[in-house]
Amino acid sequence: RDNWQPALVIPVPLSPRRLRRRGYNQMDLVAAALAALLGIPLGSDALSRVRETRSQVGLDPVGRRLNVEGAFQASRDAVQGKEVLLVDDLFTTGATLAACASALREAGSGDVYGLTIGRASSGP
Repeated sequence: RDNWQPALVIPVPLSPRRLRRRGYNQMDLVAAALAALLGIPLGSDALSRVRETRSQVGLDPVGRRLNVEGAFQASRDAVQGKEVLLVDDLFTTGATLAACASALREAGSGDVYGLTIGRASSGP
């Protein structure tokens, strides 16, 4: 879009347990590179996962939505009034992006745009 002006790049966060196990959030690395390329701030701490969720693999669309519902919380101070670019690794049903966008909007963000690296099939 010609008028797309995100003020903040935010990676989809991992749960604290998964982050400890893995040692890093791969989407944080991607979002940092994208933010640098676009010349806009990275908001790694603007969104957090406040509830542990199970892997989305094997869940149907309704199960995916329920799995991530209420799992994210955004920092009002970080996002209020800002247009946000939300970055995730894979789009399957959009449940994770929708749950994150909901948390961002509840915290007062402006428009939220989702960007994923890939797209997966949600069925066989």
